[in-house]
Amino acid sequence: MKILGIESSCDETAAAVVEDGRKILSNIVSTQIERHKIFGGVVPEIASRLHTESISYVVGKSLEQAGCTLSDIDAVAVTYAPGLIGALLVGVNYAKGLSFASGKPLVPVHHLRSHIASDYITHPDLEPPFLCLVVSGGNTLLVKVNGYTDFKVIGRTRDDAAGEALDKAARTLGLPYPGGVNLDKASAGGDINAYTFPKPRVSDNPLDFSFSGLKTAVINTVHNASQKGEEISVRDLGASFQNAVVNSLVTNTEKAVIQENCTTLVLAGGVSANSMLRQRMTELAKKHSLKICFPDLSLCGDNAAMVASQGYYEFIGGKRADMSLNAAATMPITEEE
Repeated sequence: MKILGIESSCDETAAAVVEDGRKILSNIVSTQIERHKIFGGVVPEIASRLHTESISYVVGKSLEQAGCTLSDIDAVAVTYAPGLIGALLVGVNYAKGLSFASGKPLVPVHHLRSHIASDYITHPDLEPPFLCLVVSGGNTLLVKVNGYTDFKVIGRTRDDAAGEALDKAARTLGLPYPGGVNLDKASAGGDINAYTFPKPRVSDNPLDFSFSGLKTAVINTVHNASQKGEEISVRDLGASFQNAVVNSLVTNTEKAVIQENCTTLVLAGGVSANSMLRQRMTELAKKHSLKICFPDLSLCGDNAAMVASQGYYEFIGGKRADMSLNAAATMPITEEE
C-alpha cells in the first residue's frame, strides 16, 4: 500500500511516498532555513508564503522519484495539527484538493504521532508497545505507545519545550539559526561543569518537565557576564546548559521506564538528533537492559516520510477526513482531550 504524505507544519515543505508504513520510495524536503536565518527564527507569514510556492513542486517530485502517479497512490496523508496555523493550512488545503480531484482517501495525521513513526521507518522490526520520549522545539512528552494509534501521555512539559530552551540559549550566545543544531556543534568538547544551572522539579507529577527556569538562567548568566565585562566561553556554557537540559530529560525518562516496566525505549523529534542526548539515553538503556531506538538523523527533523508512515497506520485503522478538514495550531497527541 502506497501513501503520499504531505508536511507543512513549520518551515519545511515536504512530500513523500512510503510503502506499507516502512519503506521510503521518495522523500522530498524543501527547507526554508536560509530565508529565516536573518530573523533568527521562523517568521510565520514568510513560512506560509514559501510553502505556497514550493508545495506543488515537492509533491510532483515525490511522485516522480517514487516512480508512480497519483493513480498509484492508495491515500493522501497530511499533517493537520499542531503547528503554525497558516503553514498547516497550505498543506491541508493542497491535500484536500488532491483528494477531491483524484478520489483518493484523505487521512489527517497528528504531527507528533508522525515523529514517532519515523522510528518505524528506521527500525523495521519496531512494534508497540514501547515508551517514547518526544522532544522537539515545540513539544516535550513522555508517551506510552500502546498501539500504532493508541497513545497515553504520562509526562509533559509544563511550560517551554526542551528544544525551545536550547534554541533560546543558542540565540543568546549569538549562534545562528537553527539554534539547537548549532549549539550542539559549538559545545563539542566543552566542560559540562563549567557553569551551574538549576535542576527543575514538578512536585505534583514527577514525570512532567519544566524548562522555563533553565531558559531564564542561561539568559541571565550571559547578561550578567556582559554587564560585568566578563568573557563567556560559548563552548563551556553551551555544554553546561545542554547537560542541564539532557539531565532533566534522562532523569524523568528513567523514572518512566521504572514506573511502566518498559523494555523498549524510543526517541523522536528534532532534539533526538542531539549528540549528548543520544549518548546519555544509550547509557540509560544499557543500565536498564532496554532496547533503544533513535530515528535516522535524516528523519529527526520535519519530513513527509514520517507523515506517510503514520498515515498508513491511521488509514488501516479506519481514520478518514472529508473536505471539512481544518488545521489546528494546538492539539494533544491523543486527539480527544
